[in-house]
Amino acid sequence: MPRRERDAHKGAFGTVGVVAGSAAMLGAAILVARGALRSGAGLVRVVLPEALRVPLTIAVPCATTLARHPDPRRWLGGLDAVAVGPGLGATAGTRRLVNALLRHCVVPLVLDADALNVLAPLRRPIAAGAPIVLTPHPGEAARLLGTDVAAIQSDRRAAAAALARAGGGVAVLKGAGTLVCDGRRLFANTTGNPGMATGGSGDVLTGILAALLALGMEPFAAACLAVHAHGRAGDLVARRRSEAGLLAEDLPDALAEVWR
Repeated sequence: MPRRERDAHKGAFGTVGVVAGSAAMLGAAILVARGALRSGAGLVRVVLPEALRVPLTIAVPCATTLARHPDPRRWLGGLDAVAVGPGLGATAGTRRLVNALLRHCVVPLVLDADALNVLAPLRRPIAAGAPIVLTPHPGEAARLLGTDVAAIQSDRRAAAAALARAGGGVAVLKGAGTLVCDGRRLFANTTGNPGMATGGSGDVLTGILAALLALGMEPFAAACLAVHAHGRAGDLVARRRSEAGLLAEDLPDALAEVWR
């Protein structure tokens, strides 16, 4: 984690943009925002349809909101990293938004969930104006690579390397023993537990990773630290409560202790 100077202010710790959530899945945006805030981001701005802006600020009062205009140039200014995908829905509108972000975003992008689904299958490396990190679970990885989950799980290291090549950036292949690969280096995570196999856990990881990128960390290092800290938070929760009772919403509060 980058050092925090004693005389620093919130602008010194990066501003994360969160492009997530929809009427049916606002919880995804909430979890990404909480993950980013609990991982050191100075500011988090959640880009939402107008009707969802007030509910978001009630759920996450430390975050602010921006109107989700389809032209991202309207709201990209001032952001240091962008997380996009959780809870958006795999729609034509999401596809247009993701492609517009790839064209116009000049800060690191974390592509997760529906941002990955609308790009699948990857027939060529993703053309982007900024570093990108892909965070698929095995099902999403299979769609991106045009294969099936059994093939992904049979050789996860090869799959992570293939995702890094296909995406043209860093790939985080989630699951038991999450792998991070940039095409040259491979990191195998050892933290975490089966209780984290629950809805929303990956959304928190997306927020952690975006916060570390906004703090200025190099993408591969940020991804390695993010998956390690995410797993440690899950291990803290499991020890205090149980694996079976672990909820994704427990993870951000546990993160505050992980960073001590």
